[in-house]
Amino acid sequence: MKVNTQSVNFDADAKLISFIQTRMDKLEQFYDKVISSDVYLKVENTSAKENKIVEIKVNIPRDKFVVKKQCKSFEEAIDSACNSIERKLVKKKEKMRSYV
Repeated sequence: MKVNTQSVNFDADAKLISFIQTRMDKLEQFYDKVISSDVYLKVENTSAKENKIVEIKVNIPRDKFVVKKQCKSFEEAIDSACNSIERKLVKKKEKMRSYV
């Protein structure tokens, strides 16, 4: 799957980008018609510990899912966002099966 990663106001290291790619590749187990995905990494300038924001947009035929999570680390936020997208993809697939 094509994953576009953009980091806002900082440079993401190769380890984080490879983690994102492997985690996003697992989404194809749940819904095999995923076209592409965009991942936006942002750091909020606050004194709170949960200042890492991850926004994931997943494009599938005739639809798009957007999930935004804020956590202490990017890895935790990506895991949380991917879990939400997995649930949405499974729900979409079940709906598609009920129409057939």
